[in-house]
Amino acid sequence: MRILENIEPKEVFYYFEEISKIPRGSGNEKEISDYLLAFGQNLGLETIQDSALNIIIKKPATEGYENAPVVIIQGHMDMVCEKNNDTVHDFLKDPIKLRVDGDNIFATGTTLGADNGIAVAYAMAVLSSKEIPHPALEVLITTDEETGMGGAMAVEKKNLDGKILLNIDSEEEGYLLVSCAGGMRANVSSDIKWKPKREEDSILEITVRGLKGGHSGMEIDKERGNSNKLMGRVLMDLLSFEDVRLVSINGGSKDNAIPREMDAVITLNKSNVEAVKERVKHFNDVFKNELNAQDPEVKLEARELNKDLDKVFSRKSTEKAVKILYLIPNGINTRSMAIEGLVESSLNLGVVKTTDTHVEYNSAIRSSVGSLKEEMLRKIEVIAETLDAKVDTFGDYPEWQYQETSKIREICERVHKDMTGEDAKIIAIHAGLECGLFKEKLGEDVDMISFGPNLYDVHTPNEHMSISSVKNLWDYLLRVLKEIK
Repeated sequence: MRILENIEPKEVFYYFEEISKIPRGSGNEKEISDYLLAFGQNLGLETIQDSALNIIIKKPATEGYENAPVVIIQGHMDMVCEKNNDTVHDFLKDPIKLRVDGDNIFATGTTLGADNGIAVAYAMAVLSSKEIPHPALEVLITTDEETGMGGAMAVEKKNLDGKILLNIDSEEEGYLLVSCAGGMRANVSSDIKWKPKREEDSILEITVRGLKGGHSGMEIDKERGNSNKLMGRVLMDLLSFEDVRLVSINGGSKDNAIPREMDAVITLNKSNVEAVKERVKHFNDVFKNELNAQDPEVKLEARELNKDLDKVFSRKSTEKAVKILYLIPNGINTRSMAIEGLVESSLNLGVVKTTDTHVEYNSAIRSSVGSLKEEMLRKIEVIAETLDAKVDTFGDYPEWQYQETSKIREICERVHKDMTGEDAKIIAIHAGLECGLFKEKLGEDVDMISFGPNLYDVHTPNEHMSISSVKNLWDYLLRVLKEIK
């Protein structure tokens, strides 16, 4: 039984349901890439699968559009894989379990993958249609967008002729995106020296739960709690107990998602257990007060563990690990004074992970101003240098700067006005899009814009997509293609 069988536009939701059956987390795109390769070839269209598993499918212009500029329809095939702790789901092999609730499509306990599966579904529906008028099309579906834009970095200009690019990776209907932030990833690594656990010490687990999380670009302005940073405050306070030793700190799973949960395991003398529990209760009250508007369900708890444990961090390693966690910058760095409401630069400490040899701290850095991106990285480097840790960077991608003259923007604005009677909202966003890289790869003369249907709570298990908005954007996309001559 098809969950979305009777929902309009049927052709779009048919393909969305099909790709939802295929695991496609970042780094696991071979199956979905091969599926799209076969799809294009079965339609008899020129189809390219490059070394990064990006897919390009080319469709000739329909009658009357032979002299129109070639249009690139672009999205990405990978998705962020997040699930609730009590959800049993293997993102390497299990399909997304779709469900419909009123006007919205959800997954069941996991991310939905509408970011950016809906772009793939739109593109497939256009390619398979024999009735839609359009210029010559090049559908470009990239890999690895969510974890560093590796697919976009591998795109080769020789494979594309398009002079207009429609990026369908935005999340609010009625908004036309014309600029986005650049960014990079920074990974701090701090080595661990282990010591034998003292027999008389108790084991305590401290947990942070109940946070909303969200996209570290789109929702950083909401000032939601970051579980890793909250835990850093608690552990920094607990260093006042001389007998406290870390066993592990683990929080978050993606550096581009605001972490919702964090676990810390510590050891301490039995005589201090109740005092530490009281400190944890104190911070639970502090966080509930500080986050009462944006994260009222935040919950901090401590419980004793009865388990075998033979080693713990040395006191020096404990102090170093906690201080790095406490000091790494997080959240909004600067706001734009030119564009009202726009976050200009930010950091998100998305993942903290303990291995046998190191504690790793993974941050996503974003900025629409290149120099601020470098300045934020420098802060992290100084902290690491001061505390004898290492920093590696990867996934550096450029910002997409606003272009004052844009024919595709004029077309999109006109179509929106004709269809709704209202002016489209022209905005810049703090999230990273692949458009900045495409400007570099394809040339400054490529005219770009980004739009999409209403998506909510992306990068979280509460991600959902508006059915009516998908229909509106489908009609809008077809009108825009019709107007490009």
